[in-house]
Parts: sequence; C-alpha cells; structure tokens
Amino acid sequence: MITALSGDTSRLRATVDFVKEQDTATLLPLLFPGLDGPELRALVECCDFSHAALLVFPSDEAALAAMLADCGLVPGTPPQPSVVVRERLAVRHKRGAAELDVGILRPAVERPDGTRRMVEVFALTVPPGSDLGTVAAYERERQHETHIAFEVETPDPLVLRGLCAAFGRYGATPDGGGYNPHENGTVFYFTAPAEAKAGYRRVELYVPGDHRDILAAHLDEHRARQPAETLLRLLTGAWTTQALAAFAQLEVADAMDEERGIGLAELARDTGVLAPNLATLLRYLTMLGVVNEGRDGFRLTDTGRLLRADAEGSMRALALMYGGPFYESFAGLGHTVRTGEVAFERCFGENHFDHFARDPELAELFDRSMAAGSRMFDPLPTHPVLAAAAEGATVVDIAGGDGELLGRILSAHPRLHGILLERPRTVETARRLLDAAGHTERCAFRAGDFADVPAGGDVYVLSRVLHDWDDDRCREILRHIARAMSDTADLLVVERVLPADGSASLATAWDLHMMCNVGGRERRADHYARLFADAGLTLVGLAPLPLDGSVLHVRTRSR
Repeated sequence: MITALSGDTSRLRATVDFVKEQDTATLLPLLFPGLDGPELRALVECCDFSHAALLVFPSDEAALAAMLADCGLVPGTPPQPSVVVRERLAVRHKRGAAELDVGILRPAVERPDGTRRMVEVFALTVPPGSDLGTVAAYERERQHETHIAFEVETPDPLVLRGLCAAFGRYGATPDGGGYNPHENGTVFYFTAPAEAKAGYRRVELYVPGDHRDILAAHLDEHRARQPAETLLRLLTGAWTTQALAAFAQLEVADAMDEERGIGLAELARDTGVLAPNLATLLRYLTMLGVVNEGRDGFRLTDTGRLLRADAEGSMRALALMYGGPFYESFAGLGHTVRTGEVAFERCFGENHFDHFARDPELAELFDRSMAAGSRMFDPLPTHPVLAAAAEGATVVDIAGGDGELLGRILSAHPRLHGILLERPRTVETARRLLDAAGHTERCAFRAGDFADVPAGGDVYVLSRVLHDWDDDRCREILRHIARAMSDTADLLVVERVLPADGSASLATAWDLHMMCNVGGRERRADHYARLFADAGLTLVGLAPLPLDGSVLHVRTRSR
C-alpha cells in the first residue's frame, strides 16, 4: 500500500520531471489556448517560467530532507516561513495561522540544456498523531496549492499591470495573492481557464519587491468576482446533502473501495441503478472529493470511504439522517424563525424523540448517526479526571446511547467500572455492543430517565444531551445529576460550545440545526456556567475536542 508520505514523494518527483521538460514559450500556449504570435512573444520577453510548486506534509525536518533526497533535490538554504500559503490554509481550514508550521524551500533543478529552474516546496509539518492529519488528507486530495509560476523579469508597474490584463484576456481569473516580507516578494495568483492543457489549474506571477499597490487592485477584482459564485455555491448546498445521501442510500460506496477502480457499467450493475444517471452523480461527487476517476474507473477517496457501512468511523447513518428526516424538516426553517415552533414537529406532528421511538428502524438509524460523530470522543478517555480516577472507580454515562463513549473509557482504563443509563430499547442495544467488546463484567445497565441518575458514581458523563433542551429543562437535568453526585464526584459534559468571539465553528451550524429540529440550542461557555451554577454546580475547566467539540469539567459547589 502506498503511504501518504511516499505519495508526497511521488508527487514531488513528477513535479521535478515537469520542470525539467517545460519552457516558457511552450508552456504559455498550453495555459492560455489561443495565445500566439506577437502577444506570445511579448509575454515571453516579460516573464519566465521559474518553477512548479506543491505542498507536502513531512512529519519532521528529517522526513522532509529524506523526501528531497529521494527526488535528487538539494536545498541551498534552510526553509523560509510561508506567509501566503499559511494564511490560505488558515482560512480554508478555519485554524489560527500560528498553528500551521509552513516553510518554503526552492531547490534547483537542472534541465537537459543546462539551464536551471526551481521546484517550490511548501512543507506543512504534521507530527505523528497531530490533528493536522485531516488538513493534510484534504489538501492531498484537492491540491489547492499546486501551481506553476512565472517570474516577472522587469518589475515595472506598467509591465506588471499589462501581464495581469493579458492573463485575463485569455481566460485566467484572479485567485488571491500576497506579499511575503521574509523574501520581499509579491505573488499574484490566477485560476487558469478551463480549457488549459498544462495539467495545472493555478498560475502564479512572482514579482521581486513590494508591489502591494498593484496587488490591491488584483485582490479587489478577485473579491468582486466571488460574491455571486459564493452565493450560488451556498444555494446548491442542498444538492450536496442529497448527493451524499443518495450515494449512501443506494449503497454505491459499499460497492467501491480505495485500492481498486471499478468501471461505470460494473458499478451500475452491482448497485441496480442506471449507468448514465450514476455517471452524473459520480461526476458531482468527484468534484466534491468523495470519489476519484482514473483509467481503471472510479474509486473511493478517504472521505468517500466514510460512507461505506463497514468502514471504521462510518458516517453513512449520518448521511441518511441528514438527507432524510432532518432534510425534510429544514424546509420549515423559516417557520421556526418566524414563530418559534420547531420545524420538525410541524413537519412530522410530534417531537423527534417520540417520532423516532415509534419507528424502530428510524430509532436505530438515529442511534447509529449519533455514533457516527464518535471521533469527537477520541481524546476524552485521556482527560485528567479519568486518568486520575482510583482503582474500581465508577463512571456513570447518562443518556449514553449505544455505549460507544463508555466503551472507549472502559477500554482505556481497565481498572474502572461503568454504569450506563438510557431508554429501555437503547439499553439493550448498548448491552449487546459492550458485551461484544468484553466490558459487561465491569458495566451495569439502568433503564430510565434523567430522574433516575444513580448515586455513588465517581465520574459522571453527559455527552451531547444539554443542547437538545431549553434552559429550564437543562436546569432540571443538571439538578438531578447534582443530587446524585457526592462532594468528591466530577461531571464531564461534552458539547459543541459557541465561540465567544464569533469565529467560524461547527457549533454555529449545529445551533441552527438544534433550533430547527429539536427545539434546543448550542451555548457559549459562560451560558453553560450559569446553568451549572443554577443547579448548584461549578464549571472548573474546558478543553477542546475534535469536530469543534469541547469537554466541560464540572464539580459540586461545595467541593
């Protein structure tokens, strides 16, 4: 199997070969079909093909050095900090730029005629176990930072404006840029026209010196082109939801894998669908990065694999839920905003808990969809409260669903015991799953409601529950828990917490979802602190979890 790092090395080697083979006069017409004659000669005189660039993800400096050596590259200087690419990654992945250690190297490549060009290597360090692995996987699939670059020979303002205008006449569109003070250079990014034949969709003009005055106009044009396209992409978000849901519902993902491509006809036959219509769906999913199309047919990406029923961490149930009942209810969002009535209840005539409870298949789908977000739980078993719990201590998981979280805790801490409190039907599901994991000897099961929280626990866990309810019901739930807790017990509450500074977060999206479908809400940390205080509890800590989750550490007020 090809590892991610070996894949980076293969991409880098292909980039080196490209740089060796191309020159300015042949490359410009490939990028801009129709460019020839005097205008081509003028552009060749003004700019020169300087390098091809790609983004790689070494685990450390030694891994980067080995990758470069494998491709015959010798960096002449240490990596310089990236500014432009780091900022683009920060915006794209909603992360702080300080989290992203991106460096730039420009090792030389000697061409057959003896001239030298460069390969520009952007390196984002991704240590083993880092949560930046998701960033690396996304960028490897999408190749947003892969580009070819031309350096402006004479950085005269008139020449630079003329080059930008010429690129635009032949179909290139502004795609950002920036000034890097570390090397005193300005970059202008363009998206190549759709008919370009160079194999690269992004083009850079690199200009030595500070040209932020001209860059400002370039960026203004980029922004001016974006609103309509951005809005149109947002308006088609429902199509994306249904495309993913249909892909899961028709079990197309289950008929595919990541190692072997499968032809359209075979895939249509295996799934019992119409081949031309399946082709249309797969083209759309290819654009989303869910599948890849190659010479041997279609295959799943890492993202698409999560829509297989048998995949580790499968999110198939979530796709069916979001593309099913919750999709239908979201059509009533305007009614909820106008009246306060929960759209799900207006659509189905009852609240979603009762609706799912009356339909065993739907209830099972809902439980599996909740488990699909279990990656949020990955770091939770290492929480200091659980790590410090004494031999034989008891963890009580309140409304613990199918036992996914409690099972993880018991697996990580064989010295601990567990109690799971849930509805009768769900308790039996959890019993089967925890028994299969070998935990039932250390785990008790209680069928009941929040009023039945057992006393005597050392650590209580309340995961993704409070956001289902309004403040009054949350206070009631928390008071039941507070009465069950001893003065030495701890409570861990898992929720998506709204950011206090209004920054982008999945919590903001889930706040809308909870309002529309459940009548609940997401909350800021200070809001939770007030709810805890009203129940006689105190918020003593908050730590981040994956998928924009958080764990709030709560104790009794007397402690």
